[in-house]
Amino acid sequence: MSTDSAVLFDLDGTLLDTAPDFVRCLNQLRRELALAPMPDEELRRSVSNGARAMIEAGFGLTPEDADYADRHGAFLDLYEAGIAEETRLFPGMEEVLAWLETHRIPWGVVTNKPARFTLPLLAALALDQRCGVVVCPDHVAQRKPHPESMCLACRTLGARPEASVYVGDHLRDIDAGRNAGMTTIAARYGYIDDPAEVVSWRADHVVDSATELAVLLPRLLPVANPT
Repeated sequence: MSTDSAVLFDLDGTLLDTAPDFVRCLNQLRRELALAPMPDEELRRSVSNGARAMIEAGFGLTPEDADYADRHGAFLDLYEAGIAEETRLFPGMEEVLAWLETHRIPWGVVTNKPARFTLPLLAALALDQRCGVVVCPDHVAQRKPHPESMCLACRTLGARPEASVYVGDHLRDIDAGRNAGMTTIAARYGYIDDPAEVVSWRADHVVDSATELAVLLPRLLPVANPT
């Protein structure tokens, strides 16, 4: 194994299936406002774009609208209160993490999700003691697609970006990884409006499940037998 390699993951739509909690909270807020719930799939596509996109999808509001701030704040409060009720690792992702840990390849999270939500979420799922680094927008001057967060994570893990891998489900993830000189993997199983568009992101590799990722990583990161 190359001891200067690492694997970094985006959070929502890549490492964790957070959509059920986002959808639950958005529809709870709609019910409180006497509005009918929206279909899961319609809202799920907006998760990777954050709370702003969820408010736009759920209420047709943008930050310029008078009611936006109230809806946005109420939504985030609901989400924070039930941050991990339904969120889970994507199917097959536990096997990916176990393989990395068995072969002593450090892994971490680089996300545009604020630390206010990221850190309690990882703790609730007992992932905070397993991952070697967590980088949120709070920790850097420039968020993805700028490479600053990727480079910070690699430095923290003692890894070289050019020997490391970043996995994400958004164009900004692939751009950030590429800008840092990393090998990039597009998670087409994530929260993507049009899966066909993933080809245009120019990721080094594309996977349609975490199970495919588990097959791909050993090819990218040759390892010695664990001791």
